[in-house]
Amino acid sequence: MKGLKPSLLALCVAGVPPAAVAEIQMLDDSAMGMITGQAGVTIELETKLNIDRFIYTDEGSLEINDIFVGGANRTDMFSEMNLNLNGQATDRLDNIRINIDVAQDGDAIINLLPISFNAVDFRMRTGAWNLTGTGGSTTILDNFNMDMLIGSGTIRIDTATDKLNLLTDIAIDDLDFDVPFLALGIRDLQLTGADYDLSAPQPLRVFANVDLDIYKAANAAGTEVLAVDLDTFEADMRIGGVLIGGTSIGSVALDNLAITNTAMRIYGH
Repeated sequence: MKGLKPSLLALCVAGVPPAAVAEIQMLDDSAMGMITGQAGVTIELETKLNIDRFIYTDEGSLEINDIFVGGANRTDMFSEMNLNLNGQATDRLDNIRINIDVAQDGDAIINLLPISFNAVDFRMRTGAWNLTGTGGSTTILDNFNMDMLIGSGTIRIDTATDKLNLLTDIAIDDLDFDVPFLALGIRDLQLTGADYDLSAPQPLRVFANVDLDIYKAANAAGTEVLAVDLDTFEADMRIGGVLIGGTSIGSVALDNLAITNTAMRIYGH
């Protein structure tokens, strides 16, 4: 209030009823310091990504060609439900609202929500994955295509533990790829929640939950490295066709797949 000119203050007070003026109290510096903003930041996202070639080089190189990330451009995900789970069919990654907040305890919270009440459809497609070096080159993966739904996503950076927690729900409707140097192919791979029942499908059961902690920790040698922990991951997996030499040898199903107590320490050597 020190910077407010007396004439301006008098003008403001003159227009206020006497009963209201009696209730006005000056705020001291400590009280003013407790007043904070309450609004975070929201981003509505619509995008697609194309990369001609990604190259990682150690001594030799790994090349990934013709990368596409965007929308699945279809509305028939998990067709056994006879529902449109993701809304409009486009090749854009869309229907995403990102809320960014910093909590009172200092935690950063990034929350991904749909703009409309649908899951987010996601497609990733690539061409050949080539290992190259002085000895030649080998195509280790080709014709990769994955269509999936994202049901939720939250990233929290916890100031008390210095950990980044990633919590998301995903469901893969169709994953295909070839492994040319082994004459192997995978067709129509699906991954869903462990409780998803094909004979009585339910939208809320189609998603598999992923809960990751990412932080800094010591490896076996005592050096601080990147740490990734996965406490529990449960899902059902079905592979429509396993191809060897271009011919299907049958299908595969994994019921109630559970990956538990997984800890990774990642570093250079």
